[in-house]
Amino acid sequence: MADQTPTESDQCPADLTEEYDTITEDDIAEIREALEEGRLAEAALKIQESLEALENAPLNIAVTGESGSGKSSFVNAIRGLRDDEEGAATTGVVETTMEPTPYPHPTHPNVILWDLPGIGTPAFQSDTYLEQVGFPKYDFFILIASERFRASHVQLAREIQEMGKRFYFVRSKVDADLYAARRRRPASYSEQGVLEQIRDDCCRQLLAERVDSPTVFLLSSWELGRYDFLALEETLEKELPSHKRHAFLLALPNLSRGILQRKKEAMQRQIWKLATISCGIAAIPIPGLSVVCDVTILMKALAGYRQTFGLDDESLCKLAEKVGKPVEDIREAIKSPLAKEISRDLVLKLLTKAGGGALMLVEYMFSMVPVLGTLAAGGISFGTTYYMLRSSLDEVAQDAHNVLIKAFETDV
Repeated sequence: MADQTPTESDQCPADLTEEYDTITEDDIAEIREALEEGRLAEAALKIQESLEALENAPLNIAVTGESGSGKSSFVNAIRGLRDDEEGAATTGVVETTMEPTPYPHPTHPNVILWDLPGIGTPAFQSDTYLEQVGFPKYDFFILIASERFRASHVQLAREIQEMGKRFYFVRSKVDADLYAARRRRPASYSEQGVLEQIRDDCCRQLLAERVDSPTVFLLSSWELGRYDFLALEETLEKELPSHKRHAFLLALPNLSRGILQRKKEAMQRQIWKLATISCGIAAIPIPGLSVVCDVTILMKALAGYRQTFGLDDESLCKLAEKVGKPVEDIREAIKSPLAKEISRDLVLKLLTKAGGGALMLVEYMFSMVPVLGTLAAGGISFGTTYYMLRSSLDEVAQDAHNVLIKAFETDV
């Protein structure tokens, strides 16, 4: 098994502020003081509250643009749904969205994509649009155009900016443009050349409307992983507050190795918190309490890993249908037992296996959180939980990558 010694990204940070931006400065001070004074149960409770706040942090994404620009298809693609699946946003060649409609993510319901009515329609003019759709509730806006960016897009963008929120220009349906270009000029066709022409044209349109240094992301909802989607994802990841970034990242479809790696890193940063909760419970002198609580904590965490990385049955079946392969063939790429049902017996077996490796980490953990040295039971519980979660996350992330390679027959 790979070395499980914590790296810088995993360690309990000296400055907790960035990791705990969902709670107050006073709470951060209380956690630090409780750890330093050995009140582990109290620190564990505070950390549990922080994790729950992070897990439930709401993210409201507004998707807007002109009628027929592909807003609803984009909403469905981000949620990992086809347009004809149950729960998908209604799509059509004419405007089908008559009022702001929320679509929670199927597996991360705290992430909500709002399909907004088309701008510039008789009922929704640009000058009153934001008030009509309830501007304050959205964290950021995706402004979609399928052909041209017009004055209505720019006016809306200016109003969004003036109200202190971010927006992103997306040019949709580029796959249709590429197909048409290939049909018209098969001998001289260049995908990269056509994409550059589309991007340059979009930027010219926005510059003509006096938008400074416009950035346009080229996308296809039918091939979400291609073109500029990863660039859009990276931009959002950098610009969102960290607790919103966490929610956004975990809700993304598993489209590439890069997304899988960033999901893994985000979940690694939570491991020491779960281990500290385990440590705090172990310090409470009630026989059997630590094991019961550890199993409960771990079952929830491991089930979350499985679902986030798309190794649950529903996700695998959807992927198999998408690529036209039997789901049994895709399951062959999975080696970890965590892809199966997460049961109490499985967790107990993995805890036993983790115990030996964890003991090698206890001395390291004592140096990282010195108070653990006074509580052997707490230290061992910390090390065991940490080691098990770290190794399990590594296995699940690797399996998710193997599944993508098996499904698409290429490294992604």
